Amino acid sequence: MKRWVVANVRDILERRARTVRIGETEIALFKLSTGEIKAIENKCPHKGGKLSEGIVCDHHVFCPLHDWKINLNDGLVQQPDEGCVASFLVEIDETNGNIMISLDDADTLAS
Repeated sequence: MKRWVVANVRDILERRARTVRIGETEIALFKLSTGEIKAIENKCPHKGGKLSEGIVCDHHVFCPLHDWKINLNDGLVQQPDEGCVASFLVEIDETNGNIMISLDDADTLAS
């Protein structure tokens, strides 16, 4: 498993997102109102909407296309809809605020 430095906590406003690309994988980073950073695949499983453009509420993001609600902790779509997106382990370097994401080599291949 590789760790990638992808941003700094100062780069993301509260309840907003930033996108990064590692290989062929586009990832949406979200800063929650608690200051936590979450990372999920930036593509809704329904119609491919850019989740980074959705509204963040608590630990969920709402897809901008059809309002699917996706849990930022585990990538699971909430009922009554079904599906999931990949979620990624996030670590913050406390000394400098760098955000690191852990990915398997397989995760960087085209989805």
